[in-house]
Amino acid sequence: MTNADAWSATPPTATLVLADGTVIEGYGLGAIGSAPGEVCFNTAITGYQEILTDPSYAGQIITFTFPHIGNIGANDEDVETVNLASASGVRGAILRADVTAPSNYRAARAFDEWLKARGIIAITGIDTRALTARIRETGMPNAVIAHAPDGKFDIEALKAEAAAWPGLEGMDLAKTVTCGQSFEWDETSWKWNEGYGRQEAPKYHVVVIDYGIKRNILRLLADQGCRVSVLPATATAQDVLSLDPDGVFLSNGPGDPAATGTYAVPTIRAIIDAGLPVFGICLGHQLLGLALGGKTRKMHQGHHGANHPVMDRTTDKVEITSMNHGFAVDADSLPEGVEETHVSLFDKSNCGLRLTGKPVFSVQYHPEASPGPRDSHYLFTRFINLVRERKGDAALPERGAA
Repeated sequence: MTNADAWSATPPTATLVLADGTVIEGYGLGAIGSAPGEVCFNTAITGYQEILTDPSYAGQIITFTFPHIGNIGANDEDVETVNLASASGVRGAILRADVTAPSNYRAARAFDEWLKARGIIAITGIDTRALTARIRETGMPNAVIAHAPDGKFDIEALKAEAAAWPGLEGMDLAKTVTCGQSFEWDETSWKWNEGYGRQEAPKYHVVVIDYGIKRNILRLLADQGCRVSVLPATATAQDVLSLDPDGVFLSNGPGDPAATGTYAVPTIRAIIDAGLPVFGICLGHQLLGLALGGKTRKMHQGHHGANHPVMDRTTDKVEITSMNHGFAVDADSLPEGVEETHVSLFDKSNCGLRLTGKPVFSVQYHPEASPGPRDSHYLFTRFINLVRERKGDAALPERGAA
């Protein structure tokens, strides 16, 4: 008997209800209950754990276009939220194929058990190709994902909840995923058969403003010889400057940058005025764009996956990148003195900027990968070279540049 035959003989135990009233039935795993969110699609074929624990996905329900998700199980090493026990904010996962037993030597638990522990609802048996095509045509819909082992759902109530959910525009979600208090970070990158290391002799001090930071970003900063101090999203410029940093990093994160910008933009402007090197990623890039006088906009379908080509206009080379964003900086809104440095080769949307004459730059995509290609790791060296220049040290080659 095929999976399709087995599914057809079993009553549905999960449902996805879109805001327009569309009901899509499937089979549930993970947490029991319901959750509203914005439905997006992710085109990566590896790294489902990193994707589901990326705080930038807060408020979203992820459709995986790759059909086989969850089959290698889960472990604690591949979690990207800073707090291993905390939820990332992702509302749910939509899968095509049934999930088999773990088949990887690194697996510590089954995928279903891991989802339950993190409070993530998932639905299988969905025609994810059709759902992805719909999103491409009509945009990312609001929806409610629900899982009930007895198969009993109040569909009308779920339709009303989906229709009433306000969507991500205007939402400040950084406050929901940021750290509760400041902390220090010294863990370095993972090595085969060694695990993660420790930075024991840092030369530079970088302050990170956490809008929803991923662990691998912090590791790559530590790899660059940095002592890393992490502050909450609401940190003021005084909070940052009182630590006497050599550079400041603006992290990734979820939600509408214009909403988060109400408190983040004044802080970023003061840091720039202080003359410190600044590097932003994802939401940090969007907030920097706002701080420099630009505007942001909601995207039709967003960019989510590990196969996005981007041109670095500072080198005229192309790199394959990992992306996760539903908002973008409007390149046409950038004022004089702010240069567009990177551009998406899919839709020409802005993917990077720098402030001429100052050590300030950012990218929209995720150079830390995890998951995804490592083409863009060189950007961390580019940032630290700005720190080195300010300290009077010689620059390092941007190893790994595309």
